[in-house]
Amino acid sequence: MDYHLLTFVTVAEKKNFTRAAEALHISQSAVTLSIKVLEKQYELKLLDRSNKYVRLTKAGEILYQHAKQILSLYDRMNRLIDEMTHSASGILTIGSSYTFGEYLLPRIISEFTEEFPLIKPNIAIRNSHRIISQLLRGELDLGIVEGIVDNPKLHIQPFAQDEMVLIVSPRHPLALKQEVELHDLKDETWIIREKGSATRQAINQLFSENNFSPSEIRSFGSSQIIKESVEAGLGISILSIHTIRKEMELKSLHTLRIKNNPMIRNFCYVIPKTDLQPRSVSLFLSFLENYSTLDIFV
Repeated sequence: MDYHLLTFVTVAEKKNFTRAAEALHISQSAVTLSIKVLEKQYELKLLDRSNKYVRLTKAGEILYQHAKQILSLYDRMNRLIDEMTHSASGILTIGSSYTFGEYLLPRIISEFTEEFPLIKPNIAIRNSHRIISQLLRGELDLGIVEGIVDNPKLHIQPFAQDEMVLIVSPRHPLALKQEVELHDLKDETWIIREKGSATRQAINQLFSENNFSPSEIRSFGSSQIIKESVEAGLGISILSIHTIRKEMELKSLHTLRIKNNPMIRNFCYVIPKTDLQPRSVSLFLSFLENYSTLDIFV
């Protein structure tokens, strides 16, 4: 492990020498020395410092991005070697999209850690675009996304299906129906997820395939806010059926199908293309594929 790089990355993320020293359990003078060593090595200023903040210079930004990848490779190498002589253990970093991460993953993680208590999952909830970016930078062990991902550096494997449905308030006139034509929804206010999310991607595809353009679209960054907004009568939306199980039971939202437009997408896991995967990753993926046959996905 290059401790100078580790120190530099920690300072960049904490934006403060004192907090970096506390996080690394070293003295502030040791932090200062590491930064000086790196700046002397590259003959460039890496940080702009004041009494209030620490900010990366342009050279510092370049070093930070590459240092993160180098440190991730160190960690991956150590885990692979350690697993040759010990049971799978350590931190498993999973990036999950909102739908799967908030509504399905907690139960899966609970049962996985019962079976493999030495593996400690860290979960990062992100939109699909950000998960792919972090995988390519080596910041995640694996990702779970909905819909289509196409990248030659990544292996993508569907493991379960997800149905998306139209949701309206029980007080909305459409609540009297079970099915509706898409073009009858043109004058509705659509409340949908932000750009970069797989849910938004699926809705955009639906609109494009049907040459459909709503009169008004509002973008929100949370499925929970969308549900509450639809329930309050602010508009209509399309969400995964997994996100509205409780609302369906409470009858606080009404679901409809869109005629001739079944919205079925895949849950996929995404990993870097390599012959060497940490055993913790292999164990989790095997567990996930077995789990996908259970009624949690029905």
